[in-house]
Amino acid sequence: MKKVYANAAEALDGLLFDGMFIAAGGFGLCGIPELLIAAIREAGTRDLTIASNNCGIDDFGLGILLKTRQIRKMISSYVGENAEFMRQYLSGELELEFTPQGTLAERMRAGGAGIPGFYTKTGVGTVIAEGKELKEFDGETYVLERGIVADLAIVKAWKADTSGNLVFRKTARNFNPPAATCGKVCVAEVEQIVPVGSFDPDHVHLPGIYVHRIIEGPHEKRIENRTTRAA
Repeated sequence: MKKVYANAAEALDGLLFDGMFIAAGGFGLCGIPELLIAAIREAGTRDLTIASNNCGIDDFGLGILLKTRQIRKMISSYVGENAEFMRQYLSGELELEFTPQGTLAERMRAGGAGIPGFYTKTGVGTVIAEGKELKEFDGETYVLERGIVADLAIVKAWKADTSGNLVFRKTARNFNPPAATCGKVCVAEVEQIVPVGSFDPDHVHLPGIYVHRIIEGPHEKRIENRTTRAA
């Protein structure tokens, strides 16, 4: 099965449709699938529901899809440094499902593992638990959270081999592995594609069975909030 594609538009061809659900890797601007996000913007796909830790910034990452009003709903844990995200949410233009970071990661992992739901203490007694099933275990109250299964997962890795095995670089791994597993189809963008057999099997972070399409391309390494110390 062909997994290596020439560019982001080609890799997404036939996968995008209005109203779809996308799981996106990344944390802040670290490990975001920027090439695939740009291709979704160019495709003009609308009414998107996107599960991602946050929504980038105003002019980079998922924030560019907010500018074009292509996102209908975000499932996120952090509004971040994105003023347009905040504006659209507060004005009622954007639906937002707040989910604690650990819960979001586990919802993605659970969906990828075929687990439809799980109980967690996180969020009990807050707005997070409103409208959700509560249950007691050993005298403690837990809230039922549903696993996430997305139509498409878009992720960023450091390297891939031609069979789709992925290696992430340091903290850029973040939400990418669980996001990749919960998509019915997963498209990964990487900095380098190498031949099969190049990786020590113990060094593979995500097996290629989860990855359906791969692209290689240059990436812009931005810093979301630069902090320096006076000399």
